[in-house]
Order: sequence, then C-alpha cells, then structure tokens
Amino acid sequence: MKIGIKGILFDMDGVLVSSIGSVERSWTKWALEVGLDPVEAIENAHGRRSIDSVRAMRPDLDAEAENQKIEDWETEDREGVEQLAGVGALIAQLPPSAWTIVTSATKRLATARLEAAGITPPARFITADVVAKGKPDPEPYRKGAELLGFDAGDCLVIEDAVSGATAGRAAGCKVLATTLSHSIESLDAADWVVETLEGIRVTVLEGNQGLELEFQPLLRP
Repeated sequence: MKIGIKGILFDMDGVLVSSIGSVERSWTKWALEVGLDPVEAIENAHGRRSIDSVRAMRPDLDAEAENQKIEDWETEDREGVEQLAGVGALIAQLPPSAWTIVTSATKRLATARLEAAGITPPARFITADVVAKGKPDPEPYRKGAELLGFDAGDCLVIEDAVSGATAGRAAGCKVLATTLSHSIESLDAADWVVETLEGIRVTVLEGNQGLELEFQPLLRP
C-alpha cells in the first residue's frame, strides 16, 4: 500500500510509547480508592483525557482534584515506559515540519513519558491542556493539522485506540491504526490497520510536495 500525505499526527501512548504498566498501576490505585472496579476503570481510561474518564466514572467527585492525583501518580511512575518498535526509524525519515503529536495526556505527563522513552518531542504538539474537548471529539486532530499548517484531509493520524481512530476520521484525516491495544475488528474507524510501525517506509517528495508512505496493511476479517 502506498499513500500520499503531507503530515503525520501521532497519538502517543500505544503508538510512540508503551506506558501500559504505569497506566494500569495508577488507575488501579485510583479505582480502589474511590470504590470502582479496576479493570473497568482501566478500560474506560484508555485513549481519552483522564479528566474525561474521571467525570464519566465518578461524576460526583471533584474531577480536577482527582485528575491531578492520577496525573501525579502516572508522571512519577516511569517503570516500563519505553519506545515502541519501529518508532525511531519512522521518525528519523520525517522532516520536522511534517509531523507532530496529538495526545490525550497533559503536556507535563507527555513530556515525562517521551523523555523516559528517549523520544525528542516536536517543538509544538497538542495535549489535553489545549483542547476544550478530548478524543473521540475531532478537536484534537483538527488542531494538530492546523499546527502543521495542512488541511486535515492531507494528514495521516496514527492511533491504537478506538476513541482516537474515531476522532481522526471525524476530523477528516486518513487513519492508520496499530493493534497494540485493540483488536482489528474494533478499529473500523481506521482506513488501514498494521500490527506495529515497523517496516513503514517514507519517501519525501521533491519540492516539498509531501510524503509517500509505503506499508503492508492487515487484511480485515
């Protein structure tokens, strides 16, 4: 498969960085503290802003205060946070002006995780702090495209979560999903699905005319 685009909008957790251990430990701790099922809390927390998850699961609590507590735990817990397969090679092929990150984490948490994984973030990227509505709303990816100076339709979103793939499609972007955290069956909002980012080849077109990506998508059942 070969596609032509101008920019790439990367989700962070589950795409660039594996932070599942930190996420599970922090949300388990919070769930037990507030009387929720940890498994359900972790499932509901994945792929969207933590404050939105808190509001959805315990609307009776002070969402700002609870969210700050969870963020502190996640920021401090860097055990097992690492760069995912294929990430370094893919980013190395991209001009700095052609990619950014669109994450549901706050800038503080995102910076800590990227640092732990050995990834230098772009100069500007989209975090939970700068959007009014998080994924699955399209606002984060629309802002990401604007940040790069491209139309959303000229951008590729790379996601691992259903909420993120949904947000990317709603924003008008093309969507490539990985199967790190969700099954291929659940990622129907994605245009294409791959297992990991390994083996994706990038050609920078002459005259700053964009990028050509080549990859082998999985066949849908």
